[in-house]
Amino acid sequence: MRFYHSEALRTKTLAVLTALEEADDPTEHREALAKLVAELNDAGMDYCFIRPLKLAKPGFLIEQSASLGMAGALQVIGSVVRNIIGRMDGPQLLSISASIRQLTL
Repeated sequence: MRFYHSEALRTKTLAVLTALEEADDPTEHREALAKLVAELNDAGMDYCFIRPLKLAKPGFLIEQSASLGMAGALQVIGSVVRNIIGRMDGPQLLSISASIRQLTL
């Protein structure tokens, strides 16, 4: 599944991926990649879940509950992503970068 994200996030995505791919040591970009993946997760959840929910106008309490639940879930996912990416070697990071690039086409 693909989603539309801001031009600023697209620009940042391409910059992080290019820096990682062109680096002599891709592991120097672990933190930047982990932050990027977290931002992409946030944007994707907003685009695919929160925005459609708001369009359905279920009411303030349901919207707030959904937003709080998603924020908590994204926080946990972000922590897991940082932990996993933080342990990857160069070829693994390049594989993640290639996967993200495929989604940006």
